[in-house]
Amino acid sequence: MEKEVLTREILDILEFDSRRTPADIAVMLDQPEDLIKSMIEEMEKDGTILTYKAVVNRQRVESKKTQCIIEVQCSPQRGVGFDSIAQRIYKFPEVKSLSLMSGGFDLLLLVEGDSMKEIAFFVAEKLATLDHVKSTSTHFLLKRYKEGGYILESEEKPPRLAVTP
Repeated sequence: MEKEVLTREILDILEFDSRRTPADIAVMLDQPEDLIKSMIEEMEKDGTILTYKAVVNRQRVESKKTQCIIEVQCSPQRGVGFDSIAQRIYKFPEVKSLSLMSGGFDLLLLVEGDSMKEIAFFVAEKLATLDHVKSTSTHFLLKRYKEGGYILESEEKPPRLAVTP
């Protein structure tokens, strides 16, 4: 199997289930375990694999964190485009992810805080005041149905109780 194809296959497996061992992956891809192990180690060293992470259904445990998605419209800077403003934004600890996107807004942020008030303060005092930020649109997450390819809620609905007059 071509190395580039094998690399993508390994990454797909680990992204879906990071608990898979090199031995598991070797069997799945019909490749030598030593090769799989060395490729994974190489990807960890070169930054292709940054970390291993669990997908957690936070709705099953009490969480005191509030999350929101913030769309940001900003002006690109000469010579660096959106990279400079993105770097300033992703350094804030409240920002959990940041992406450049097409459409009416330029950046998409996932932000987490202890309360709606804390996030509102972040937007008003830190984010919206940055040079080159033209506007923001904040959307608070109320419920997650699917994350990381996993359905978070059972598709079976509990039976409804009969209502009698």
